[in-house]
Amino acid sequence: MPDRRLWDITQPIRTGIPVWPGDTAYQEQRTWAIGPDCPVNVSRLTLSSHTGTHADAPLHYQSGGAAAAGLDLSRYIGPALLLHLPPGLAAVEAAHLRGRVPAGTQRLLLRTYARFPHEAWDPGFTAMTAAAIDWLAGQGVALIGVDAPSLDPQESKSLEAHHAVCRHGMGILEGLVLDGVPEGWYELIALPLALATADAAPVRAVLRAL
Repeated sequence: MPDRRLWDITQPIRTGIPVWPGDTAYQEQRTWAIGPDCPVNVSRLTLSSHTGTHADAPLHYQSGGAAAAGLDLSRYIGPALLLHLPPGLAAVEAAHLRGRVPAGTQRLLLRTYARFPHEAWDPGFTAMTAAAIDWLAGQGVALIGVDAPSLDPQESKSLEAHHAVCRHGMGILEGLVLDGVPEGWYELIALPLALATADAAPVRAVLRAL
């Protein structure tokens, strides 16, 4: 029988999870609690659309762009290539990818952390250049997934990588946890929530051995 091992590549959403500086902190409040007069627990959640592992929608970086519920779900299910890159890169360049991404690759996941920073925000995460995204589009890539919280540097105001994604009609997954997952091909399953008017949506992302 083939190995069907699952790798959960999702950040656990919890109180204290690091968020983009200035964004909404995650909060969880028990509004109903099991007791003599109540048979259930129910919680109120407060969070950013970009909390933890999430899919960016075009509305995030394009005025009038599609919201999370309008994302093409076929991009978020199917064969995906995972590559490891040297930790500490300022940005992923096309040169880091040439010879490693075969033509026809539809989904590409990039590990840039030696160990994912679960406990603290990292302002120096590895971003991507627009030229790298242009090159990947030429290879047929329709979805880019990264362990960084954004394709663009924290202080970017131009969002060149996001706009390159927009030009090519690609999808984005950010905040993946790829620790301990070997390079290679997997089945990706990372469906965004159907948030009708939101600019992004949390996902439960898993990889399954092919």
